[in-house]
Amino acid sequence: MNAILILIALVTLGTAVAAMAGRDLLRSVLLLAGSWTGVAAFFLWAGAEFAAFAQVLVYVGAISMVVLFAVLLTRRAREEPARSPASRARACSGVLAGGAVAAVLLAAVARAPLAAAPGPAPAVTVSQLGGELMGPQAAALLVAGVLLTVALVGAVVLAAGDRPAKTEDAP
Repeated sequence: MNAILILIALVTLGTAVAAMAGRDLLRSVLLLAGSWTGVAAFFLWAGAEFAAFAQVLVYVGAISMVVLFAVLLTRRAREEPARSPASRARACSGVLAGGAVAAVLLAAVARAPLAAAPGPAPAVTVSQLGGELMGPQAAALLVAGVLLTVALVGAVVLAAGDRPAKTEDAP
């Protein structure tokens, strides 16, 4: 059982690191979707089927598609910009800042007391959660869907921009 968890963690972290280190934006987005799939696999391993379903539906499905549309619809330069010493200094500053945040978080987690579980978790099935989402929470679910659709349309409009009109050369 622990070997499966280690495999899931290695795949998730490996795809996330590869997405961050890659220079090709499209490949990085696809690797990020793989990382989110690894998080969903962790939820399945932990027995949280609904959270895994939501992870796949929202992140792997919706968010990665929005990012893919944004990447594919934006115009980018074909030539790679040269790396300057200033960009290396910013990268080092970013790594140092990330390390500092990680150190603070690890120290806080190490000092936090572990609380005992108050009792058994309530037995809620995926069917009951679905009924709740489609019953009293249906309006909130529809609003979230409309909001994501508006965000996607806005990203397409912003990415398309104003294109210069083609002029035909007269003979």
